[in-house]
Parts: sequence; C-alpha cells; structure tokens
Amino acid sequence: MTQHVSDIMTSAPVTVEPQTSVTAVARIMRDQDLGAVLVTDGDELRGLVTDRDLVVRSLAEGGDPEQTTVAGACSDDLVIVTPEDDLDHAIELMREHAVRRVPVVDHGHPVGIVSLGDAAMERDPGSALGDISVARPNT
Repeated sequence: MTQHVSDIMTSAPVTVEPQTSVTAVARIMRDQDLGAVLVTDGDELRGLVTDRDLVVRSLAEGGDPEQTTVAGACSDDLVIVTPEDDLDHAIELMREHAVRRVPVVDHGHPVGIVSLGDAAMERDPGSALGDISVARPNT
C-alpha cells in the first residue's frame, strides 16, 4: 500500500517570522524540543532553519545573536513536498538533495515537516536511525 507524506509528517509545524532573533529561535527549539522550525512571512513559506543552521550560519559568524535575525541563517532554497506525495518520493528527494527535513506545503501554505527520522521510524523502527529518532536527549 502506498504511503503518503501526510501519514507520517509532523503537522502544525512551529513557524517564526524572518525578523525573529537567532536567540529567540534557539529558545523555541530548546523549549519545544525541536531540531527545525519553518520561517514564514505571513502565511508564505520563506525557509527552514535547523539547530545546526543557527550554529554554522549565525553563531560561528559572530555578531550579537539577540540582534541577528533568522533570515540570514535559514535555508531558502527549499525542497518541498505536498501531503499527497508518496513517502518514497519524499525520501528520494531527501537523498538527492542531501537534506534530513523537508517542509510539507499544501496550496502554497506550510502544513508540516517530514524528516528522515520520521521515515526511519515508519519503515524500520528497530534500526539505529529509528532508535535515535525516538530517543530523548540527555539534559
């Protein structure tokens, strides 16, 4: 049976505006235990920012993280899928573009995120990636 992205995606993704500070986004990620948030301008998807993006594209560059906005840290050349897309297609896009998370967009509006970890849990929950994906970080 064909699986669709909507079967495993994380729905109701957390979004931030492009002018949100790097510090504020980092706190959201920490408080909500997230590795990525979508960057939106109103209802339009502008980018995706990961915890790694915050470190590599923002903090490592210097500057005040309270004053630096997430607009400069987010990936804006996005690969996207729709909720109706086959999960196999989403996985192939992740492989082809070397990304771990893909925004899910419905009629131009972000409705979710599908991740490699989500796919691993669905396809092979006993795999190392599946185990890591459900593990809670040590705090």
